[in-house]
Amino acid sequence: MRNFKQLILVVFFLLLVAAVLIFVLENQQPATLAFLGLTLPSMPLSVFVLVALVLGLSVGPLLVLGSRVIRR
Repeated sequence: MRNFKQLILVVFFLLLVAAVLIFVLENQQPATLAFLGLTLPSMPLSVFVLVALVLGLSVGPLLVLGSRVIRR
């Protein structure tokens, strides 16, 4: 049973990596991001989206951890 769970986890991880790779390869058109007067250099659109995803995935757990620390 444990090997089956590991196999499912590996397959899920490989599918996730494949989806990200396809996304990056399909979104190579250059884009410039401007926010509050700050203009970032032109980079592929996939870079901006992946950076936003990573920031969002890291901020969420940090907020939960911070709320748990404040409760104690």
